[in-house]
Amino acid sequence: MSFSSDEVNFLVYRYLQESGFQHSAYTFGIESHISQSNINGALVPPAALLSILQKGLQYTEAEISIGEDGTEQRMVESLSLIDAVMPDVVASRQNQINQQKQQVKTEVQDTNGEEVVTSNEGVGTNERGGDRTEMEVDEQQQGSGRGTNASAVEIPDTKATILRGHESEVFICAWNPTTDLLASGSGDSTARIWDMSGSSQAPNQLVLRHCIQKGGTEVPSNKDVTSLDWKCDGTLLATGSYDGYARIWKTDGKLASTLGQHKGPIFALKWNKRGNYILSAGVDKTTIIWDAESGQCTQQFSFHCAPALDVDWQTNTSFASCSTDQCIHVCKLNVDKPIKSFQGHTNEVNAIKWDPQGNLLASCSDDMSLKIWSMKQDTWVHDLQAHSKEIYTIKWSPTGPGTHNPNMNLTLASASFDSTVRLWDVERGACIHRLTKHTEPVYSVAFSPDGKFLASGSFDKCVHIWSTQNGQLVHSYQGTGGIFEVCWNSRGDKVGASASDGSVFVLDLRKM
Repeated sequence: MSFSSDEVNFLVYRYLQESGFQHSAYTFGIESHISQSNINGALVPPAALLSILQKGLQYTEAEISIGEDGTEQRMVESLSLIDAVMPDVVASRQNQINQQKQQVKTEVQDTNGEEVVTSNEGVGTNERGGDRTEMEVDEQQQGSGRGTNASAVEIPDTKATILRGHESEVFICAWNPTTDLLASGSGDSTARIWDMSGSSQAPNQLVLRHCIQKGGTEVPSNKDVTSLDWKCDGTLLATGSYDGYARIWKTDGKLASTLGQHKGPIFALKWNKRGNYILSAGVDKTTIIWDAESGQCTQQFSFHCAPALDVDWQTNTSFASCSTDQCIHVCKLNVDKPIKSFQGHTNEVNAIKWDPQGNLLASCSDDMSLKIWSMKQDTWVHDLQAHSKEIYTIKWSPTGPGTHNPNMNLTLASASFDSTVRLWDVERGACIHRLTKHTEPVYSVAFSPDGKFLASGSFDKCVHIWSTQNGQLVHSYQGTGGIFEVCWNSRGDKVGASASDGSVFVLDLRKM
């Protein structure tokens, strides 16, 4: 048996990515030279490091509990991972097992040959029998629990189309705003466009390979596609990659232009509403406005002192950016310094979003808080603290003044690693619904176009669809991998989702 430091480093790198520590993963990948290893990441299954650790833990427990004669003495208390790497703890457990064995032998001798079931085998059998009964009860309880939920809301497999093709995690997906084309971006260095306009279970897919120039030839970048966004008229798709390039693609899958100015991975990118500029944020601490027609950098903004994580347009020429430096800057084209800066978060700011009218800016952070800001004041309007772990993302509802749903109240959704989603009445600064059916970190939320429903995706492999009016769970579907992204099509009758096992799926909510 042998393994290399490259192999260990790669498994740690993947663990960091899968756990949501994208920035730590990037730094670790650079320092350990992951890109120079010969490991084909597409062949490594999700949770590989945890799987091999679990097997090592089981082996250590087996070493302790199985004697030289092959008999097993069940351990009273399972080993923790830290216990298993501490020689003193392992030796102590071994001594406990030996003492138990000696005690059993003494009891057998004291019976004067009477037939009693006190041998190791008998104890093991009885205990295993007890375990089996306990496990069956657990399974029945889980089954009845799911049944309560599932019978009413579970989306049948006939309403789900599974899209296979990606060879690694699929971090992001987005519907074309005018047609039923679904775009997805993956760790396999490709984006894909899936045509969901028909009823086929195997829809046509276009593969958008992200290549770089090396030695005069084009080779796959082998870098994650981290972000993508459709132009508002649906004619072009922009993608951002860990290779440091943004790219613009046509709907037929052909590359229109490559935008190269960032010195490192791109974490976010967005089209403006007019469709003439693209905005990107990078690990190089800068944000860039690109001319979409020429592919040239129009202006680069260097105001953050750490990686920029997210950007969002306020108008066609002004935007906000956030960073691991805990700061938020509002910038404007042709202005050489921020027109506003907000400070108040005490950890990295993961996401920012302007409300539909561009009046209020919401931000969420690893400091577990959600803050609302206004250009009219320097300090926050609301400091919303209710989540118990990091808040990964936020979304405004498409409701209220200036939207297609003006008679509905404006609300904000937040998704957290505490496994919950919260809906907020921003005017009052109050939480109106706490959505609690997920059992793992929630990475994505998305409102339906009419604002009546909210989809959420979690690493528990489930997509839940909730009523925004009463907070009730309306529909639910369990996929095959942890969910990174959920999104609604423009008509509000299909939900797309992308997952950690390389799958993308579409839920058809028509006639549900």
